[in-house]
Amino acid sequence: MRIRPIMLIAATAAAIATAGGAASAATGTPQPAAKVHGTGSAGASAVSDTGVSGNRVTATPAGFTVTSTRTSPIGTGSVAGILASCLGPDASNYHAVIAVRAPVATQDTDGVVIAVNSAHKYVQCEAKGHKGTSMSVPPTFINDRLWGTGHLIEFFDSFSEPADGKQTLSLGAGHYTPDVAKITISYGDNPTQYPALMADGAFVYTAAISGLEGNSPSPVPYVHAYNTAGQEIYNQQTEPTAKQ
Repeated sequence: MRIRPIMLIAATAAAIATAGGAASAATGTPQPAAKVHGTGSAGASAVSDTGVSGNRVTATPAGFTVTSTRTSPIGTGSVAGILASCLGPDASNYHAVIAVRAPVATQDTDGVVIAVNSAHKYVQCEAKGHKGTSMSVPPTFINDRLWGTGHLIEFFDSFSEPADGKQTLSLGAGHYTPDVAKITISYGDNPTQYPALMADGAFVYTAAISGLEGNSPSPVPYVHAYNTAGQEIYNQQTEPTAKQ
């Protein structure tokens, strides 16, 4: 059963994040990262058949381990099928900006596609396997109501779900404003921050988490946002999300 904490994002920036920091959409060249610890998902090409992100194993004092934030791109053929399955006849109005497989699979999910239309409406379509189908029916859209403090980060869907190998998959996606240059995710009380994938105003994070005992809840993911100067301008741990 899915555990869906409230969290996720919004905007129209053209940056793409890599494990080293925000990257140029045109060149993909890593820029200096904000002051965070560890490495995480890398945003190679949003929709590509090649490339794999970085990987980091981090022990935490809270009784869990972030085993991996490694992602791999979903092929363009599968992406088209996923969007068609998720959006039906509206699929032709959307183009994918991020499409990745997660580091671990659940019964229903092993990846996610984020797409946007000409009106800058974003949609999240979860995927499983290479058959080009999506379990996200109806799809999850940004609702333009759940904003973080200062209206920098907009939240839509995220979840934690039991996965292969006695692990838990934590996956979420969202949308950010042009003031945001870098987004990272921390888990529970662990201060380590893992860069999220960022492209065309959307972001995605995934993590495989292990070490949870019995019915222990999965650690809550928290969004952190940084500006171009490397200053943290939003911290979900200390700043609430509010319906506006």
